Amino acid sequence: MESSSPPSPEIGTDRRGFIRQASGVVAVAMLPHSLRARAESAPPAPAPSASGLIPIMLRVNGQDHVCEIEARTTLLDTLRDRLHLPGTKKGCDHGTCGACTVHVDGHRVLSCLTLAAMATGAEITTIEGLAAGEKLHPVQQAFVDCDGFQCGFCTPGQIMSAVACIREGHAHADDEIREWMSGNICRCAAYPNIVDAVKAARDRSA
Repeated sequence: MESSSPPSPEIGTDRRGFIRQASGVVAVAMLPHSLRARAESAPPAPAPSASGLIPIMLRVNGQDHVCEIEARTTLLDTLRDRLHLPGTKKGCDHGTCGACTVHVDGHRVLSCLTLAAMATGAEITTIEGLAAGEKLHPVQQAFVDCDGFQCGFCTPGQIMSAVACIREGHAHADDEIREWMSGNICRCAAYPNIVDAVKAARDRSA
C-alpha cells in the first residue's frame, strides 16, 4: 500500500519566493498595532506585472503618490529612491538607530522595517512635511535654538520621534524624555541638547 505524504504549503519552489513571503510575515509582526490591523484586514495586494512590480498609492505629507515597486521594497527606500524625499535617513537599515523614523497614521514607525505596500492608504508624514512653508515646526525650531544636532545625520529621525514624544505625553521629565527617545541614536552624543530641545518645544506647545 502506497503511503502519501501531506501536501507541502504553497510557498513557492524557489528561495526568492519563500524569502518574499517570509519577509512579509515578519514585517507585519513589527508594525504598530493600528498599521498591523490595516495590513491584516486589507484586500490582497495587486498581482505583480510582467516586470514583477506592483502598483501602490502612498499619501505622503498630504499628497498622493502612485508608483510601481517590488513587493519587498521598504517604505524607507520608496520615500528616498522613488518619491525623492531624502530627509528620512538610511542609517543601520536594521531598525536599531532610529534615523529612518517617520509617522504613519500619527505613530512613530521605523521605515526601514516597514514594507511600503503595507502603508497604502495611511497618512505618512516625513521630516519634509513638518514645516509650514518657511515657518519651522516648533520642534525643528527648538533643535536649532538648543543646538540639538552636530553632524545632523540623525536629526530628522530625532525630530520625528521628539514630535511624537511630546504628542504622546512622554515629555514631562528628563528621564522620561531619555527613555522615550532612546530608540534614536546620536553618534555625536548631542543627547543633553536634544533633551533641552524636547523640553523647549514642549513648553512652547503647552
